[in-house]
Amino acid sequence: MIFDFLQANWFEIVAALLAIAYLVLAMMQDVRCWVAWIISSLMYLFVMYSAGLYMEALLQIFYIFIGFYGLYQWRFKSDLNESLKITTWSARNHLIVIGILIFLTFVSGYILTIYTTAASPFVDAFTTWGAIAASYLVAKKILENWFYWFVIDFVSVFLFISRELYPTALLFGVYLVLVVFGYSAWSKSWQHADEQN
Repeated sequence: MIFDFLQANWFEIVAALLAIAYLVLAMMQDVRCWVAWIISSLMYLFVMYSAGLYMEALLQIFYIFIGFYGLYQWRFKSDLNESLKITTWSARNHLIVIGILIFLTFVSGYILTIYTTAASPFVDAFTTWGAIAASYLVAKKILENWFYWFVIDFVSVFLFISRELYPTALLFGVYLVLVVFGYSAWSKSWQHADEQN
């Protein structure tokens, strides 16, 4: 496995490093995170398609669009003195999102099974739809996005190992650790803002 990692495509390694840069910058609420996100997503579009993970490839297209949306939300609204603050969602909102996520996972997984040669269609569908939901929560600065990412990243580690995408599997292993720090940083920021109000 170590040999496979060392022989991995440099393109995938650069994409993974940019993805780590995104998460570190997002933890610090630095708007430049979205630039790293967009470039990494462009690169991962090719990586995922070549690995037969078609839902993950489509996810990268969504990531590019959400990257520009996040950039707008974090940067341009701040320029208009409408700074986006960290907030939380109710349990009801999360139950609705999870219900939709389960439904879309089964429908997409079924379609992929019938009409494509996709690898791990249901797992691919779950991580894709889950990442879409979590990405939206990040762009809106919803605190609980970190819980979604932890589950998605955990499942993704095994998905990428199964496709021999070792740098990406390692990336998602690193994500599992960084997500904990990200939640802690955002939680402190949210509590600090709450105390000032």
